[in-house]
Amino acid sequence: MPELTPLHRWDLDAASARALQKELAERVVADRPLGPYRTVGGADVSYNKWSPTLYAAVVVLRADTLEPIERSGVVAEATFPYVPGLLSFREAPPVIAAFEGLATRPDILICDGQGIAHPRRLGLASHLGLWLGIPTIGCAKSRLYGDFEEPGPKRGDWSPLTDREGQTIGAVLRTRDRVKPLFVSPGHLCDLEGAIAAVLSATRAVRLPATTRYAHDHVNEMRHRAGGGV
Repeated sequence: MPELTPLHRWDLDAASARALQKELAERVVADRPLGPYRTVGGADVSYNKWSPTLYAAVVVLRADTLEPIERSGVVAEATFPYVPGLLSFREAPPVIAAFEGLATRPDILICDGQGIAHPRRLGLASHLGLWLGIPTIGCAKSRLYGDFEEPGPKRGDWSPLTDREGQTIGAVLRTRDRVKPLFVSPGHLCDLEGAIAAVLSATRAVRLPATTRYAHDHVNEMRHRAGGGV
């Protein structure tokens, strides 16, 4: 797979990073229908909040069977501090490095994080989408930003996640009957309808998408081998 063209520098202070987020958010495409795809990727990053060591993984699965095709992992030192709202500046570089280690480029990527459901509309999934140039989806276990009402109790039930102006920025999606919902939002080159459908398609018997589970398992393996715990 060819190397990616750098989009910007990573050695920024927090104020410069926030300004860059606002600039990059203008380039995000969050209303494009998601077309057919044969492979789906998953990305996860793990670390202790105050540790400089990051463990990042990207996995590629067949979209129809969710059978693993390939995985790539990276252990790296953080170059940006832990700052809520700016986590992509800490987490995206090792994910990009893991992505470049793949032989198979996934058609879409589901990230364990936010897409446009972010105060400045640039969560990890959106940031990665701009760098990678493929459709990306944010699928987080908890809310970062936005208001919502609890969705219905059945798998597939969802309610809008809205910003302060009432604009829909994501969905609060039930992936299993009567379990905690996930927070899904378009990252880049994908609309909300496509993001919801992709997450449901990747989620079968358990709450989290298989993409997230396989990626999480890989980062835990790396942490265990490095003696970093789980």
